[in-house]
Amino acid sequence: MALASLAFELDRRDAEQLTDILLGLGALSVAAEDAAAGTEAEQPVFDEPGEVASWPRLKLRVLLAGDADPQALLERACEQAGVNFPNSLEVEAVAERDWVRETQAQFDPIRISARLWVVPSWHAPPEQPAIAVSLDPGMAFGTGSHPTTRLCLRWLEQHLHGGETVLDYGCGSGILAIAAMKLGAARAAGVDIDPAAVGAARENAGHNGVACEFSDSRSPLAFEADIVVANILANPLKLLAPLLAGYGRAGGRIALSGILEHQQEEVRA
Repeated sequence: MALASLAFELDRRDAEQLTDILLGLGALSVAAEDAAAGTEAEQPVFDEPGEVASWPRLKLRVLLAGDADPQALLERACEQAGVNFPNSLEVEAVAERDWVRETQAQFDPIRISARLWVVPSWHAPPEQPAIAVSLDPGMAFGTGSHPTTRLCLRWLEQHLHGGETVLDYGCGSGILAIAAMKLGAARAAGVDIDPAAVGAARENAGHNGVACEFSDSRSPLAFEADIVVANILANPLKLLAPLLAGYGRAGGRIALSGILEHQQEEVRA
């Protein structure tokens, strides 16, 4: 499908309402970034649940179907929102590309440690005795390339001695639960808020020949774990603290990741 990209700047106070209207008029997506990005005035803001990006001025990037009239659509949106039409407008065609192949090209086999690898499903695994987690993330988080995922994998390798029960809360692609089984866990389960992630995790477990239990976070879960691991973000981890602790057995261990350096003390508390 042919696509078009529309980019313009506006004040932060107008962005939310205009975004909703653009989507209502048929925009495929709207992304916001700091209008000062790449300059000395750029403000690093980490947008988590419960936090709102505080950039005073935003750049909106709007993706439209190729047959849409970008200027006419934006004029209608600005009129409905009661905001001024932007002074400058960037419109360009988005060429059709094989996004699957381009995405796959970004991921090569990743060596996590001396013996543990994460291998995209379209690559050949390394020879034994290497332990390889074959992965096709689909639309789920967790390719092994993100530093927080690698931290969790290394931690599991160091602390799994065989026979443990492991719960991965916020499992994404299922990478941590699957790795736990391959590292000797007796039982591993994963939970995610995204049904697409749960589906991808189940498929990945099948490709790896391991029996993991993956479920939607809205479904009841009767599970007591020797190890609970959660690689999410600081604010969700703080909200989930009682739940995560409740899944761990007395004397068990919890490993948390996805935390920025300045957030570690509040999460620890």
